[in-house]
Amino acid sequence: MRKVLLSMVFALAGAITYAGGYRVGVQGQRALAMGHTGVAVVNSAELGFFNPAGLVYLENRLTVSAGVSAVFSEVAWQNEDTGESARTDNPAGTPFYFNASYKLNENLAVGLSVYTPYGSTVKWEDDWAGSHLVNNIELQAIYIQPLISYKVADFLSVGGGPIFVTGSVNFNRNLSRTLTDIDGNRSNVTIDASGVNEWGWSASALFTATEDFRIGINYRSEIIMNAEDGDADFENIPNTPLAPFSDTTFDAQLPLPAELTVGLSYQLNEKWLLAFDYNRTFWSVYEALDIEFANPALGVSENPRAYEDSNTWRFGAQYEATDKLTLRAGYYFDESPVQEGYFAPETPRNDSMGFTAGLSLDVTSRLAIDASFAYIRFDEVDAVYNPNPQDFPDYEGVPFGGTYKSVAFIPGIGVTYKM
Repeated sequence: MRKVLLSMVFALAGAITYAGGYRVGVQGQRALAMGHTGVAVVNSAELGFFNPAGLVYLENRLTVSAGVSAVFSEVAWQNEDTGESARTDNPAGTPFYFNASYKLNENLAVGLSVYTPYGSTVKWEDDWAGSHLVNNIELQAIYIQPLISYKVADFLSVGGGPIFVTGSVNFNRNLSRTLTDIDGNRSNVTIDASGVNEWGWSASALFTATEDFRIGINYRSEIIMNAEDGDADFENIPNTPLAPFSDTTFDAQLPLPAELTVGLSYQLNEKWLLAFDYNRTFWSVYEALDIEFANPALGVSENPRAYEDSNTWRFGAQYEATDKLTLRAGYYFDESPVQEGYFAPETPRNDSMGFTAGLSLDVTSRLAIDASFAYIRFDEVDAVYNPNPQDFPDYEGVPFGGTYKSVAFIPGIGVTYKM
């Protein structure tokens, strides 16, 4: 009984890594409007995230880009055999970014980037059929990165820097489908870990083949978040030896995967700029999550995920409508890293297509307002969480599945300042 309940309690395995590839791709309004392309596009300090090597090519001595987006998302689940259904009631997420670049001379620039590339909030209806897997979850990781950009030659620059990451998670679920206390209240657990800090790094290069054609590459390292002494709070536990749950702490290692992005940009004429990015996220580092409890009665819980590396293809275009107005549009296709049999409702994530648009309006010669909008359509999927017993023989959780439909709308606003 204890092992079964523990397996169900901590299938959160994807949680702090923003499971199911819950990567938040909103690191710049200009880039997002162009399908989140930016590795080879030199038009703002957003390069601090997309390709630090390009900062040295910015025209102004000081360039700042900052903004915030509002993520409105909904997930619907249905068991077609029983007719049961449920929806999420997610509050709006607010990922943000801040990028600053300062040119010391024609060959050297420094900068600072602060951004939130991972994060998720999922809140299911009360007592839905999958409440033994998740009720609600809130996740966030903030990256803080000092940067350097150096022009090796007129046609080549390199850049990068260390990354400091701080993250947190709050997660609640019922312990089983039926377990209650003497008053009929569902037994549940809340997992909370904050102030989880680690270091990583990034490196990049930008190659200017011609005046109109650029090739960029950016690599962001894998970061293993070591959560120590997180809180596990058990509520409404019945007084029985079969449910030996009590408040305790836990340790876990939580991977944030490495990313490699290669991009192209081409200035078609004075009005049009075209861009393409290919991104490879190395989710295969995330096989399972082992959670070790301080309470010896709870032991260690293994939580299978078996993610695969995934790809994203991004396309964007920019049009200079007037001297003060720039229009943008884009599209991307984002693969899910979740294998068949490992689809978990705490982060319901499947293949998706993103349709984006936006604009920049020059308020003055130094200040521009940037806006973007993204509509993300996830493929409808009939999926189950039921790990392969040959790969994970110790997992004893109850299979859970159904049909999932997901959609997200992301409006965003930002500013670009140059001096």
